[in-house]
Formats: sequence, structure tokens, C-alpha cells
Amino acid sequence: MSVQLDVRPIRVEDRSRLAVVGVTVAAALALWAILAPVAGVELEAMQGTRQIHVGPGSILFASAAMSLAGWGLLAFLERRTPNARKVWTILAVAACILSLGSPLVSGIGVGAKLSLAALHLIVGATVVLGLRRTALSATERC
Repeated sequence: MSVQLDVRPIRVEDRSRLAVVGVTVAAALALWAILAPVAGVELEAMQGTRQIHVGPGSILFASAAMSLAGWGLLAFLERRTPNARKVWTILAVAACILSLGSPLVSGIGVGAKLSLAALHLIVGATVVLGLRRTALSATERC
């Protein structure tokens, strides 16, 4: 006799998508607070020919924008395809991986490059894992 476990992600209410945005912003700001003020890492990057300082405002804006963009794409896909969760997860993970190129190329110094990459990963992981739980699977939608 074999027991089969159901390992599907549990879907939570739609209002939890807003909570995912909040948690993502909070996680990114918490990591920034550890890296910059506490550890003393200078989060500097080149943007074109300009050197920019990555501060809490940039972290707040970027993490909220990416969370909301992920939410928007998921909502769009849910209306267009029965496999929205699967398609969105693949696209979101690919976007997270591709986003690592920016800090690794434009960060000034090894500490900044690694810290900025860590910020990208924390935002990506929080968005992917959080929003994926809010999506209906193909079998739940049909």
C-alpha cells in the first residue's frame, strides 16, 4: 500500500497578493539595513556614465515596482491561459536570474556587486514564492 502526498502549493486569498508586495519591500529594506548601515557596504553602481548610490528609497521603489509587475503579469496570465501558475513561475524565475547581470556588471567593488545581487535574489525569491501561492493551478481553474 502506497500513500501519495499532495504537494501542490496551497492557494491563499487574493488579498494576500498585497501582503506579498509588503513582505517583499520589508525583506529588501531589512537586507539593505544589514548590508549598508550595519555591515558598512557601500552600495554604489554605475548607471551609464554616472555613479549612483543605492539607498532605501531606491530599494523601496524597485522592490515594490517588481512585486507589482509580477502581480500584474500573473493576473494577466490567469485570464489568458489555464497554465498561468506554471508559465508565470518560469517567466519570473528567468527574470530573476537575468536580473543578476545588472548588479554583477554595474556594481562598484566586489562587496557592492555581491550585496546588490543578494538584494535582487531576495526580491525575486519573495515575489516568486509569495505570488506563486496565490495563483490557481490549471486543475483548480477548470
